[in-house]
Amino acid sequence: MVMLNCLSLPKQISAPKLEQPLPSKLETNAAKKLSCRRSSSSCVLIGAAGITILSLAGPSYAAALSEPSNALSLPTWAVHVSSVVEWATAMVLVWQYGDKSGFESWKGLSWGMVPLLGGALCACTWHFFYNAESLEILVALQAALTVIGNATMCVAAYRIYVSSKERSKNS
Repeated sequence: MVMLNCLSLPKQISAPKLEQPLPSKLETNAAKKLSCRRSSSSCVLIGAAGITILSLAGPSYAAALSEPSNALSLPTWAVHVSSVVEWATAMVLVWQYGDKSGFESWKGLSWGMVPLLGGALCACTWHFFYNAESLEILVALQAALTVIGNATMCVAAYRIYVSSKERSKNS
């Protein structure tokens, strides 16, 4: 990764100023040239993931391109995404257990987990778009799917209980 550090530019070297505003979406082509403006203390990071502009002080183009204050941090995203992956994996494992053990009622638990996965995807989608007010319906949908998912898992757990009780009577 290459970093242009504006603070360490010698005074005799002046970085070119941008003649026109940056496009609303940065192209990730590292070959594109962006300037490091000493007057606004903006710096450009160029790497494999694309181009990132850091603003060290004052208003600049970087401020217009930065994430909003309600953006989730990388560790928070890691928790969200890993939770969704973990839940989907649990659904698959519960299904496989029901399939291989012959206890078909366990497959119902896997189906009962589906609404909760939908709720998790609603939450991630809403956060992905920085909790946009226009997508607040996703919050209500997540809440509804959580209630439905809790009810379906309760029914599935009861069915597993009844099934295991019947098996113990037959043994």
